[in-house]
Amino acid sequence: MTVSAAAYDERTTLARPDLAEQALEGLVRATAYRPTRPMHGAAAVADIHAHPDPGSARIDQLLAGEVFDVLDQLGDRVWGRARRDGTVGWMDLSALAEGAPLATHQVGSASAALPLNALVVALAPDEALTAVGAFADDPVAVTERLLGVPYSLGARSSLATDCSGLVQQALYACGRAGPRHSDQQAALGVAVDRSRAQRGDLVVWLSGPEEHGCTGHSAFMLDADRVIHATVHHGAVVIEDLGQAEARYRAGGFAPPQFRRLAP
Repeated sequence: MTVSAAAYDERTTLARPDLAEQALEGLVRATAYRPTRPMHGAAAVADIHAHPDPGSARIDQLLAGEVFDVLDQLGDRVWGRARRDGTVGWMDLSALAEGAPLATHQVGSASAALPLNALVVALAPDEALTAVGAFADDPVAVTERLLGVPYSLGARSSLATDCSGLVQQALYACGRAGPRHSDQQAALGVAVDRSRAQRGDLVVWLSGPEEHGCTGHSAFMLDADRVIHATVHHGAVVIEDLGQAEARYRAGGFAPPQFRRLAP
């Protein structure tokens, strides 16, 4: 039984009424189905947009070495899905290279030439690189290395980031699943009461995208009383009192915070 593409999360489903990836044939209704064409990020960071127009909203970014599965092309713009975090959108073809090389290392430094978590095939040792499979063990320690990184909506790197992008990159650096959006991050781990919140717990204030242009705001607990997060209010990754942050998001119409404990 097939269903319309609208029944799936359009952020992560490579399907439109006129075209869907071949793997969805029989699952999602579309006029045509085609196999994807694997490509990978050739630039340090490249933007993914919601629409073919490069001036449309940036919804994500692709880091060097990450795979982008292309399904459609319009001039020098391609439509597909970022394989690492599942985001569907449009990119400049010039930011991509053919194929999906198997990375040997990922960037483990926040101050290297390539951004944190970029994927590379390394032929020689490099102190900025970490072998794939060797991960950091504390997401909060990773975010602390990113203090001062500028806030930018839709960004997700050590060069600039939004709130959920910061959480995602910290989780990636620790070898954990890192959904792209705050509402998806709110499903991670298990719920804990605010009185038991501790370092490493996620804090998520949910919000309808029609109200704030996003699904919510994500942060990590630095300790029992403070959060570390990327915030438009401060314009950067900062440490802030939980109470101050909560008052601001409550005044802004966000839902009460959810506290989520990740598996050790």
